[in-house]
Amino acid sequence: MSALSATLRTGSPALLAAALCALALGGCGLGAGPAPSAVKLLVTRDFGARVLAQSGAPKVAGQETVMSLLERNDAVSTRYGGGFVQSINGLAGGDEAGLPVDWFYYVNGVEAAKGAAATDVHAGDQIWWDRHDWSQAEDIPAVVGSFPEPFLNGFEGKRYPVRVECADTAAHACSIVAARLRAAGVPAALAATGSGGAPYALRVMVGPWASLKGEAGTPSIAGGPRVTGIYARFAPDGAALTLLDQDGRAMRTLTGGAGLIAATREQEDAPVWVVTGTDAQGVELAARDFDEATLAHHFAVALYAGASMPLPIGGA
Repeated sequence: MSALSATLRTGSPALLAAALCALALGGCGLGAGPAPSAVKLLVTRDFGARVLAQSGAPKVAGQETVMSLLERNDAVSTRYGGGFVQSINGLAGGDEAGLPVDWFYYVNGVEAAKGAAATDVHAGDQIWWDRHDWSQAEDIPAVVGSFPEPFLNGFEGKRYPVRVECADTAAHACSIVAARLRAAGVPAALAATGSGGAPYALRVMVGPWASLKGEAGTPSIAGGPRVTGIYARFAPDGAALTLLDQDGRAMRTLTGGAGLIAATREQEDAPVWVVTGTDAQGVELAARDFDEATLAHHFAVALYAGASMPLPIGGA
């Protein structure tokens, strides 16, 4: 839905026509293929703050699209020929307290590039719909709350090689992250940052932000949510991490021992995750919380003094 909703918000007639054409071709109904297995469906609001509906075994029938799966399991109203979700279970998009809110969806933690009616559901997919304020980030290209996805089943029906790239391959944090992936059934190659290669791999960058920020493909977290969709900013030297609310306001600044687990994506590249922090202590803290229990339903997570803080602050 995100690509279509962005098109609708920009008001481009040509792009809107193309989007609706794609929806017509993809259709909201079922194909003749087999029903996808092991699918999960989650509906939340406010960046995952409140779970509205959740099913580890939603009703499926035949080859589902994301839209048909949602309509089969929840009460949905649509606009623009059935391709744009207006409401789920009575909760609509629009304006809330003067701010724009809409429904966005993620497949295995990746914001989809097509409308929900044009996106097929594949075996093992985790479909996540969230209604949130998009005033600060029109698009949030990747989130961490579907872990161990996308590492386990990939996205868009394709699995990708997984690569853990560490500022210090001998650091305990590096081995923890690799071990957590292996425990989830994900084989992961281990490499030093800056070693190059694997342009199409799903990458997990591990190390202090000061060591990662110059690496190719690493998200520019200093730019805030408008750039990466991550509601946090590192200081230029990486020694401080400022946590933001949904309005982009600085709510708390953490210094020594602060960690961050977040993900983003540039255009059609594979998502990049970071397990990072203000220093080695913060990275260690983030690595220890690199697991499903900590990340579930969250867009990104900051770690400090033994506590995890979902981002944006106040959103969860």
